[in-house]
This record gives sequence, structure tokens and C-alpha cells, in this order.
Amino acid sequence: MPFGYTGQNQPKQTVSNSGVFSITDVDELQSQGKLGGSLELIAEQTVSGVSAVNFTSIKENVYDVHFLTTTNFNPSDDDRGLYIRFYENGVEESGNVYQYAYQYGIATGTFGESKTTGLDFLHCTFNSGIGTNEVANSYNYFYNLGNNVKYSFQTMHNMNTNTSTQGIFAFGGGVLPQASVVDQIKLYVTSGTFSATAKLYGVKQI
Repeated sequence: MPFGYTGQNQPKQTVSNSGVFSITDVDELQSQGKLGGSLELIAEQTVSGVSAVNFTSIKENVYDVHFLTTTNFNPSDDDRGLYIRFYENGVEESGNVYQYAYQYGIATGTFGESKTTGLDFLHCTFNSGIGTNEVANSYNYFYNLGNNVKYSFQTMHNMNTNTSTQGIFAFGGGVLPQASVVDQIKLYVTSGTFSATAKLYGVKQI
């Protein structure tokens, strides 16, 4: 447990040091989740043989920024990606309303972009395969999910290997251009199943 020093009853302590916490302050801040790091792990799920996984309690009323990591995404069908949908007040938004723009590059020197003004998902990862060592890893930030007067935004970074075991990077962002409360996050594949570990964090304002 951290220890504090308040400077009380010490010789030559002529100026109060308000930047140091007392033990009581530390206990109180820890109990409120405001001390001990800038991220709070909200939920962790390791899945295999599923077509979708939902984060149903995301503390959208606590955090205005969320951080999602996905590691070792491996689809059962070749050349598949992991996708994101939001739930608004408990209702899955599956319409062609999401917008995104991503850039990607392949280790062989090929570069390109993927963009749309109307599809029914955002990218969590880019496509991966079923071969040995073909996995995808990514992290995503989400903004304003619990704010009913703002759009819900995403930024994404991805690294994976494709069917030729070539490294592929991708980055960019997307938006659900609807002012609404997003209270769930769904990760899914469009065919087959997948395995992965996904962790959702809240980003503290410290």
C-alpha cells in the first residue's frame, strides 16, 4: 500500500506541501478508484468457438473514453475480420449508418484505404486467416458512448498477418453519427466462429 507524508511535526518544515497525500487521503482515493493507474479494467472475456461476444456493462455513465484491446483474434473461416456494433439503450444498431476511414499497409509494399459513409459495422481488426500464426491484434478507443447529445467515435490500430503470412498494419477511425447513449459493445464475425481475448477499460480523468 502507498504511504503518504504530510510534513507534520517535522523540523524545518516551514512551507505546507499540499502536493503530498496523507494515508487517509490515499485510502479514500483508492476506495473511489481514483488512485492506482489511469485505466480501470471493466471486463475481460476470452472466447473460443463463438460468433459474437458482447460487453453488456460498460460503465458508460462513468467514463467518456473507453479503451478496448483484442489479442490473438483467430477466425474459423479464412480471410475474416472482427467487427464492432454498438447498442443504443439496449438496442443493437445494425443499420447501414456507421462511417469509417482506415488506411492499411502490407509488408510487401502495398498500401491502400478502406472507407465508407454507410455500413452496418466498424472494424475492430482487419482480416486474418486460419493458417499457422495468422492472428490479429488491435486496440480501439471509444469516445462519448454515454453522452446522449454527442456522436460516438472510434479510433483503431491493428496489426495482423494475412493468408501469405505477410504483416499488415491498419489504423483509422469511425463514427456512429447519432446522438445517443451507447450502453453495450458487440464484437462479431460475419461467418463461422472465432477465438480471441478482449479487454475493455475505462479511461480515468486524472
